[in-house]
Amino acid sequence: MSADFRQLHPLSAFLAPWLQDGVPDVASLNHFAAALGVVAGSGAPLRFVPPPDDGEGYEERAWRCGDVATRADNRHDLFNALIWLAFPRSKAMMNRRHCEALAAARAAGDAMRGALRDALTQFDECGVIVAGTAPELWQGLRDHRWRDVFVERRAELLRTTRFIVFGHASHDALGAPFVGLCGKALFIEVDATWLDLPPAQSLAEIDVRLAALFETASFTPRDWQPLPLLGIPGATPENEDGAYYDDERQFRPPRRMRAGSSPGNRWTRKCLEESPGSTGQDAG
Repeated sequence: MSADFRQLHPLSAFLAPWLQDGVPDVASLNHFAAALGVVAGSGAPLRFVPPPDDGEGYEERAWRCGDVATRADNRHDLFNALIWLAFPRSKAMMNRRHCEALAAARAAGDAMRGALRDALTQFDECGVIVAGTAPELWQGLRDHRWRDVFVERRAELLRTTRFIVFGHASHDALGAPFVGLCGKALFIEVDATWLDLPPAQSLAEIDVRLAALFETASFTPRDWQPLPLLGIPGATPENEDGAYYDDERQFRPPRRMRAGSSPGNRWTRKCLEESPGSTGQDAG
């Protein structure tokens, strides 16, 4: 696999351990997966394979036999594979929930994907984990108080909070980031000791926490918080200047809403337009 990885974006840097010897081909990815004991949602050993032309869906095939369709020389699919390696429990649980929801819908004669599968696909494509000890900062992001969180309280944010991009489509897009690039964020509260863990251990603990959330929660797309990725400290040198956050193309102010409307609807559409994936298809 020769996808262009001359320089990882800072938000993708945690994936660097799998790229130390160059961009892995499918055989190398399978070696990593076997060494880690990665399995699909059904417990079948995971294998990255060229996409079969059999009409079976991505999630169903992964569940049935552990095969994850992976195109050669394709950044999007390579990042999907790397996220399987980084978050094996969470990806397996998402695969399980997809297939359970699909089976239930078929048994009920329902052809619709449903809110859970749409939410899982959105997070799989452009999810961001916000892990921190300060829920009030997360609430500030939910309220679109961008300057308060990213500028006035930046030192506190850097001390208490970590942003981990989960969505493989977002990692792909970060190869050529653009104004308005948006993620779909979920907050996981951690204690202060987690912040000091070695990177591999902190990632493994977040994987356990995230998988547990996916196992028990019935998410909908409205549960994700739109988050401008280039606003995250370190995502671009430009955001060291507080004036960067005055650009309303990225940092939308809070807006008045009609009763029953969702503050994320417009951002949700934007995220889906930006993502190489689609909620109309299986993740991957």
